[in-house]
Amino acid sequence: MTRAVCPGSYDPVTVGHVDVFRRSATLFDEVVVAILHNPAKQGTFTVDERVAFIEAQVGDLSNVRVAPFANQLVVDVCAELDAQVLLKGLRGETDFSYEWPMGLMNRHLTGVETLFIPGDPRHEHVSSSLVKEVARFGGDVTGLVSDEVRDALVERLPGP
Repeated sequence: MTRAVCPGSYDPVTVGHVDVFRRSATLFDEVVVAILHNPAKQGTFTVDERVAFIEAQVGDLSNVRVAPFANQLVVDVCAELDAQVLLKGLRGETDFSYEWPMGLMNRHLTGVETLFIPGDPRHEHVSSSLVKEVARFGGDVTGLVSDEVRDALVERLPGP
């Protein structure tokens, strides 16, 4: 069985993330969406909310599961899950420049391989931080996140 881990904070999960999860599900026996978080830091959404948002969007995929992990290196998460692959979606060359040295370090630490999946070009401008900023200032993030996440952002973030 080939198990892949898709790590991230997913605060919030975007259409780009979900695209990577869904495409990954066709390539691996199991995909674990690993929500990595630091309990000392407060995100926009709680870890339980992030889990629920993601599960709502991939619940139809029997080989994708969502699990939170706190204060751990991603390679330790992979070892705990007996995962052979770290899977990262890339929006463009900036993501690649950021992810490449981390992939090399992760392989150095434990031998786990990092595979990169190019994101759908329609979503290359979508990031969690940018979505939150747009929502915070009253911009419409419809189509960048699920309707459920959009509504929660509007409710959660203080407006201008």
